Order: sequence, then C-alpha cells, then structure tokens
Amino acid sequence: MKNWFTNNRGDLPPFVHNRRLRRIMMFISLIVIYGIVISFLYNLVASIILIVISVVGLIFTIVMMNEISSDTNRYITDLSYRIHRGEEESLLEMPIGVMILNEHGLVEWVNPYLIKYFKEENLLGRNLNDVDHDFQQLIIKYEESDEFHTITWHDHKFTMLVQKEYNSVYLMDITRYANLEERYNEEQISVGQIFLDNYDEITQSMTDQEISNLSNYVTNELATWSQKYGMYLKQIDDDHFFLLAYAKSLTAIENDKFNILDTVRETTSKQNFPLTLSIGIAYGEDDLNNLADQAQSNLDLALGRGGDQVVVKSLDGTARFYGGKTNPMEKRTRVRARMISQALNELMSDSDQVFVQGHTRPDMDSLGACLGIRRIAQMNNKKCWIVLDKEKVHSDIQRLLEATKKYPEIADSIITPSEAMAKVTDSSMLIMVDHSKPTISISEDLYKRMSSKVVIIDHHRRGEEFPENPMLVYIEPYASSTCELITEMFEYQPHEEEPINRIEATAMLTGIFIDTQRFSMRTGTRTFDAASYLRSAGADSDEMQQFMKENIDSYLQRNHLISKVEFFHKDMALIVGEDDQVYDPVTAAQACDSLLTMSGVDASFIITKRSDGKVGVSARSTGAVNVQIIMERMGGGGHLSSGATQLEDKTIEDVKKLLLETIDHIDDNE
Repeated sequence: MKNWFTNNRGDLPPFVHNRRLRRIMMFISLIVIYGIVISFLYNLVASIILIVISVVGLIFTIVMMNEISSDTNRYITDLSYRIHRGEEESLLEMPIGVMILNEHGLVEWVNPYLIKYFKEENLLGRNLNDVDHDFQQLIIKYEESDEFHTITWHDHKFTMLVQKEYNSVYLMDITRYANLEERYNEEQISVGQIFLDNYDEITQSMTDQEISNLSNYVTNELATWSQKYGMYLKQIDDDHFFLLAYAKSLTAIENDKFNILDTVRETTSKQNFPLTLSIGIAYGEDDLNNLADQAQSNLDLALGRGGDQVVVKSLDGTARFYGGKTNPMEKRTRVRARMISQALNELMSDSDQVFVQGHTRPDMDSLGACLGIRRIAQMNNKKCWIVLDKEKVHSDIQRLLEATKKYPEIADSIITPSEAMAKVTDSSMLIMVDHSKPTISISEDLYKRMSSKVVIIDHHRRGEEFPENPMLVYIEPYASSTCELITEMFEYQPHEEEPINRIEATAMLTGIFIDTQRFSMRTGTRTFDAASYLRSAGADSDEMQQFMKENIDSYLQRNHLISKVEFFHKDMALIVGEDDQVYDPVTAAQACDSLLTMSGVDASFIITKRSDGKVGVSARSTGAVNVQIIMERMGGGGHLSSGATQLEDKTIEDVKKLLLETIDHIDDNE
C-alpha cells in the first residue's frame, strides 16, 4: 500500500508533483466528502456503504494517477535522452562543419565532418594559424558579421557563419549547388546581330570576283571566330549575320575585347577595301523574342555611334562598349538624305506646327540647324518655332540673334521654353537638333510633353540615353556638323516657296566652319558640297567673321587658361581652372582646341567651374586618342575627337583625379 502513495524521490505520491493531477484529485475528494456528509443525514447504512465505495474509488484513482504521472515522467525522461543523444549525434554526423576555439585561437573541438577538409587530423589544442592559415584569415575577415557568407576554401564552396561571442565557426559545403548555379549562369543564352558597316559602299566599285573573295574572307573569319568560342553563327544576308552564344562565351570574347573588329578592319585595309563590323549583343533574358529585339536595338546603338564597335547590353542593364577606336568613315549616301527629307516632309504635313530646339548653351551649329529646320518647315507651309533661352547664350549667338532682328519673320519665331509650352498641342511635332539626349535639351519639359512625336537630327554618336520611340532618327556621326546634314535636305524640298535666305545660310555655314575648326577636322567631300551650296545661297563670309569674333574678356580668359597648361602621358595636355573662378564653356572649349595646335599634343582636356555650379570637362583629340570613350566613362559623350561632360557636387581637384584615373584605367585595358 505504501508504494501506491510514495516514490523514490520522497514520501508524497508521484501525482502530487503534477499540478493538474493534484487539482483533479482535490476536486474528486471534495465531491466524495460532500456526498458522505449528505448520506449521513438521511441513512446510516447507505453512508457506510458509500464510505467503503469512496475509499476504494480514491485508492483506485490514486493508483491510476500515479501510473499516469510515472508514464509521463518516463516519456519526458526518454524524450530528453533521445533529444540530447540526437544533438550529440547531429554534431558528429550532420553535414555541417562545426569548430569551437578558445580565446587564444586554439582548437577546442571540431566535428568529424569538418576534419576531412584539413590536411591533418590531430587539431585539438593546436593554434589554428599553424593548422591552416587561410582558414584563420577567413574567420578573421567575417568574425564581426552575423550573416552567412559564401567562401572558397580548398577548392570547395562553403557558406560560413562565425559566432565570435561563442568562439564557434559553422560551415556547409555547397560546392555541388554552386557548380550547378555557375553552370546555369554560364549557359544563359545571348543573342547577337553582326552587321558589315560599309559593305554596300565598298562593293559598288568591285568586280564580282573581288566581291566573292571579300565575302568569303569575312564569312570564314567570322566562322573561325565563332567556333573558337563555341558560338553559333548564321549568315542572314550579304552584310548581316545572326549569333547565338552562351554567357561563358560572351565573357570570353569580352575579355578578348572583341579582337575580331581589329582583325577584319586591318586585313581588309591592307587590301584597300577597309571593311568594319558593328555588333549588338543582348543577354540576361529568358524570352528569346525580347533578346532578339534588344540585340537589334544594341546594333542600332552601335551604328548610331559610328559603327566599327560592339554594344553589349541586357534589357535593364548598362551598355558596355568595345571598339570605336577609329574615326567613322563617310558612308552616307544621297539616297539616304533624300529618304530622310521625304519622311520629314510627310511628318511635317501631318503636324499643325513644328518646334525645334538644340542643346543647352547652344553653339552656332545648334542654332544654325534650328534656322535651317525653320526654313524647311516654311517651305512645307508649316509654322516653326525655335525654342531658345536667350539668357543663356554665348556672345556669338547674341550677335546672331541681333542680326536676325533685320528679318522679323525669323525673330518672331524665336520663343522661350515657357512660351513653347503654352503653344504646343497634341498634333505638334518636336525636332531635336545637334543632340539626342533629352536631359541636355533647351527644354526637357517640352520634350516630355511631346515625347510621342519627336524627330532627331544629329551628328554626334548616339549615347545610351535616348528617346524611347522617336518618329524619325537621322544620326550621322560621319557628318562634320548638323548644319551639313540639314543643308543636304534643301535639295529635296518644294521649290515653290522662298528658298534659304542670307542670314540662314551664313549661320549654317558658320556652324560648319566652327565645328570643323575651319575645315581642318572631320571634313569630307559632302562637307565642302554643303559649304558650296550655302555660299551660293548667299552666305556672307564677312558676317561669318563678325559672328565668330570674341570679346576682349573671352580672349583674355582663353589666354589665361592656356597659360595654366600641364602635360601628362607625353602626348596629352591638361588645363585646370580655379575652384573659385567661373569660365564660359565656349571659352574653355576654345582654349582646349588651341592646345591641339601645339607640337606633340594628341589630346587636350580642360576642367573649369561653370556658372550653374557644375564642373565642366571638355576634351579634344587629333584622332589618335578616342576622347569620346573617356568622356562617356565620366558620364558625358561626344565624338572620337571631341567630347565633354559636366559633373555635380565635385571640386575641380576631384574631377582632375577622376579624369586621370579614367584615362589610366582605359590605357590598362587597351
């Protein structure tokens, strides 16, 4: 009987230690006592029988509760043992490496899973630096972090967690999954378009045999190149190829800097048939249709920048440029100029009015192009407004505006950005000249208002920033100036209306004259044809000289800047203005141009403070150095021989350091 009420831990029954069972027993006891008391009041015999039954019932209840309590305790004890044993076994058997160190860096314990990655099995009590220096350095590197890190150790990939407060390190081998991920990334599909830039122009004067030999050479060279890198190449047309490649192949040819461009150009040049390639490659998308569209867009970008280069870009990524080291060759035709003119005439006929604007701080090429477009619109019986901020113009533009007062129809058509916003309608058309970046337009708000009806006419290489869906794009990096492109359009306009007048011809010829640095750079036969046309249309050389005159302040500022020249890289010149002195951008650019007249200078740069608080950089080159690439790396753009950029929130010294680092980085990757 005693065993029913006691256990080895004390005199109390086991169930008494369980609060729930204890409360149940108290409740049953109270009910029994209450029943016995009531029965004594009515019947003694029944009371005695009830007492006997109650005692037997209580004894049975206590026995059952003791068994329940004992079973529960045994279950908990067994469960605790199994959990503890599982913890011990998991530390020994689970596929996670565990190492515990003491405060002196000695190994206190390491589980069997991790031991196999060390060259020695006897680790306990040894300094980790003596056992594996690389592993200790990894621990030191990540001991302040509470996050998992992916590491490479002994040719394996691990996720690693260092708990400094417990002196413990946890590692999981993920080599297999890392290899699968790497393989997946390497086998992502890239789509490319290859175009022979000037195939039609070159083959026009060749015999059938020469054309066949040239085609065979290019096809064989491209086929060998594609096979070398494991790519699929398919010729679509005489001058067009389709390319499929894995991501690992794309990485390899990027590391090779697309040497195929130089190979084809140099070999064909030696045969007096200089042929160049343009390539657009897209990646990072599962939908092949989207990849193909992006590849075509990248090819268009490469062609818009002058050809002889590669553009690699994902749908949402940043474009990477390769090649483009040579001056673009003049390869536009009269046919293209006529087609663009006819297309422009049709777009004008569908519009109620035309707005034309150049870039901020307009030069003679920008405003001359605006005047040319205004005349073309008038020849098509359309009203054209020239958008200009007269408060932000250089002295030569001010003299031109003063001269236009003699022509009321021109002067009245020059309006401010706010006036343009008030006049624009849903049927109006916007023409952007001498630039293709909306952010450098005279009025970016006007562009946003008319973004669905935009035409671009420019001679600068197309940059990554570009209007989404322009109605017409006429970008010819081979042209000397935008005025040259627009001059060629006059031949294809209706002749019933009044032709270009003297002031318009003079302004446009001045734009060509300045952009070519007095016909010394970027000139072709078409440049002189355009100049001849404008001269015959009444361009006044004396008035040109008046427009190009600079005031005494600009002259002194330019000479002061030139006096601050310093040389680096043997063939490069640099002018750095003062941090507290603001210089006119045109004056700074003229000083930069002047440096190219010095013997031994192949490229010149100037860094000055602008009136808007930004730091401006202008770059010029004789063609031996591609300053466009340098300026693009710094957020700007331009030509191979002319470029610029503006930087915010930086000092003159910061920009100088950035410029030199950019040049060094490009040289290191050449």
